[in-house]
Amino acid sequence: MGKEYRGENEMLEDKINVTTKEILEKEFKTGFKGYKQEEVDKFLDVIIKDYETFYQEIEVLQQENARLKRQLEEIPKKQPAVQQQTGTTNFDILKRLSNLEKHVFGSKLFD
Repeated sequence: MGKEYRGENEMLEDKINVTTKEILEKEFKTGFKGYKQEEVDKFLDVIIKDYETFYQEIEVLQQENARLKRQLEEIPKKQPAVQQQTGTTNFDILKRLSNLEKHVFGSKLFD
């Protein structure tokens, strides 16, 4: 059985055993008291629609996953830029805090 779905996730292809095309084209032999062909066809039509829905959902999720990965990669690039814009570093904050403490508490801290 071949693989019809070709997406980003190659591992998914290895897990899918039957494609929508194979379901559609599958011929069943009828026996003495076999299944009603019309019922089998209707059921297979439902399965085909489900497969197509799954393929579409997988594609959407793969695209979203790729978009989120790109966003995640951009975060470290943006953080230094924000720090440069404000001009404030941890050292600057500590220096301000120290000056504030000196001003508020005066020499009491250093006695």
